[in-house]
Amino acid sequence: MEITNVMEYEKIAKEKLPKMVYDYYASGAEDQWTLQENRNAFSRILFRPRILIDVSKIDVSTTVLGFNTSMPIMIAPTAMQKMAHPDGELANARATSAAGTIMTLSSWATCSVEEVASTGPGIRFFQLYVYKDRNVVRQLVKRAEEAGFKAIALTVDTPRLGRRESDIKNRFALPRGLTLKNFEGLDLGKIVKTDDSGLASYVAGQVDQSLSWKDIKWLQSITSLPILVKGVITAEDARIAVEYGAAGIIVSNHGARQLDYVPATIMALEEVVKAVEGRIPVFLDGGVRRGTDVFKALALGASGVFVGRPSLFSLAADGEAGVRKMLQMLRDEFELTMALSGCRSLREISRNHIKTDWDTPHYLPAKL
Repeated sequence: MEITNVMEYEKIAKEKLPKMVYDYYASGAEDQWTLQENRNAFSRILFRPRILIDVSKIDVSTTVLGFNTSMPIMIAPTAMQKMAHPDGELANARATSAAGTIMTLSSWATCSVEEVASTGPGIRFFQLYVYKDRNVVRQLVKRAEEAGFKAIALTVDTPRLGRRESDIKNRFALPRGLTLKNFEGLDLGKIVKTDDSGLASYVAGQVDQSLSWKDIKWLQSITSLPILVKGVITAEDARIAVEYGAAGIIVSNHGARQLDYVPATIMALEEVVKAVEGRIPVFLDGGVRRGTDVFKALALGASGVFVGRPSLFSLAADGEAGVRKMLQMLRDEFELTMALSGCRSLREISRNHIKTDWDTPHYLPAKL
């Protein structure tokens, strides 16, 4: 079957992967309302294209934290990628580097920071969970720095793991032969079968529930890398993140896997953008499946987007080639959306290019 859009990879992944693995990647928290809403909310944003503009040359390149990237579409951190394909995170790293964009490696990767670095050059960020044992965090951050990673994406929405009912039903555990490679030498690399979700039990035992704003200062004291705060969805927290010296914000609801009935990230984005007042860049993850979604996020003030599940499903479907094709399709769709909207560069994408169902109408309804 010829793949013509990113969503088609999920169907192939579902057929290929064991149920436990597919369910782990695909599911959200509790009723999964936010999981659906992350997608559905994009359909409530419509375009206001401008016409008769010379769009013979279009530039989709940008900079992220000072690093040049080919496009504003990057790879979000997703855990345990070797469950999807034997090459796991290495395939994602190679595909992302070939596309000239940024990969974010999960703390809970099945390949280590050193293994990912060994795939060759590329701009890579490291997603961090803060463990109760701060020496583990120190070591991990130092290893990421030494392996050439360029930023830390600090996940701040997971003091406890959200209730993912399919993982409970499936008694989720890491398949035999796989470990959380970054923690292997610390006896923290295994997620074993329990009477619940094995991951939920692991998080309860290891992740620091006392994490607070002051720990951003602590993190800044142990690394010179810029820190992106991942998991902000309110103006209040956005302002505090700026005060504490965050280099950027990722508007994220953890792929709708933590607290159900939070807004879709695209709905929360503008509130966060307005709160930071241009002082730091704001990025978005959650629900991006089309180039049109990327354009809508940028029109609402995002500096770029991260995609998570598409990288897993394309990896499961066709390894590195699948991820390459997925990124190329998103890029092509985004460039086409720019052309049809009358935008030649990212600078030209503005709030005036979209209208949302929360905008004040520019017209009065006709009298009946």
